[in-house]
Amino acid sequence: MKKTVMLLATAVTIAFYACGPSAEEQAKRAQEVKDSIAKVEADAAAAAAAAAAEAEKAAAEAAAVEKAKQDSIAAAEEAAKSKKGAVKPKTQEQKVKEEAKKASGGRG
Repeated sequence: MKKTVMLLATAVTIAFYACGPSAEEQAKRAQEVKDSIAKVEADAAAAAAAAAAEAEKAAAEAAAVEKAKQDSIAAAEEAAKSKKGAVKPKTQEQKVKEEAKKASGGRG
């Protein structure tokens, strides 16, 4: 009876180890894990690159807006300077009044 129990225990132990994954299956699983990790890292790198590109684009747009603002300010200042020194052309009526003043000596 002792030999039968020992034989049965040995058979169960061998069957238990035989049902596990083979070395080939373990290597395949390890490769799948490595591939999965590589894919996640590649996706993270792509997301970081996209975020950096988006930030660069936003910075370029902000710089363009700031440049347009500065150009507008410079144009307004230039226009204000040109208006100060400019003399408006006189109308025909103003010219007639001026000539009348000169002719009358400013009395009428």
